[in-house]
This record gives sequence, C-alpha cells and structure tokens, in this order.
Amino acid sequence: MKSDDPKPEPDEWPDLARFKAEFRRFVAERDWEQFHTPKNLAMALAGEVGELLEHFQWLTPEQSQELPPEVLEQVAHEIADIQIYLATLSDRLDIDIGPAVADKMHRNAEKYPADQVRGSARKYTAYRRNED
Repeated sequence: MKSDDPKPEPDEWPDLARFKAEFRRFVAERDWEQFHTPKNLAMALAGEVGELLEHFQWLTPEQSQELPPEVLEQVAHEIADIQIYLATLSDRLDIDIGPAVADKMHRNAEKYPADQVRGSARKYTAYRRNED
C-alpha cells in the first residue's frame, strides 16, 4: 500500500483469513462456540490487553523499548492472544479487519491533516479544520 493511495484494496489479509479458519476449527473441536459471544470475546480481549499492560507498568519509556528476551517473548504471547480474540470477535461479527483498518486509516488521514498535526499528540478536535 502506498501512503498516497486514498483507500487500499478491500481484501482481508491472507494470513488473517487463514488464522480465522484455524481459530474456527479450534473452537469447534472444543465446543466453545457457545461461549464466544461478542460480549464475552470483547471482555476477554480487554483482559488480554490488561495482561499486556502489566509488562510495561512502571517501566520508563527507555526500558519499554529495550525489553529482556524473556519479557519480549511473554509480550509476544500476549499480543498473539489479543490478535486471536480480536480476529475471533471480528469473525463472529462478520467484520473484515483489512477493509475496516483501511477505512479507519482513511478517516484518520482526514481528521489529522499532516500539515496541521505534525509533531503534536493533541486530539483531532483540538485542530481547526479548513472548511471553505
């Protein structure tokens, strides 16, 4: 995807589509579909994000960028758990993540014009829009 493209191709990411199929099989083999409601998946996702945050709590910004290998491995596992729950939630709601991300990036580009926001972390509502 080129940064100047208005909207990337609206296809699901191939690896993610394959993972979703694997997750569906994994869940079906264990008869867990009954537990995988959107509410439960969103709550599980929030829990996994909390577990990821624990690895960074109380670290300086510098320390957070230089994690020891054993911590980096644990962080990778938490990120994988997050992605699994996120992909499963999107699957249950029939949302293709690729097109959703492409749409959100397009919207963000409109809300945060580079010439107005460069170097600033303020929320988009803090910027004056040029609407002629």
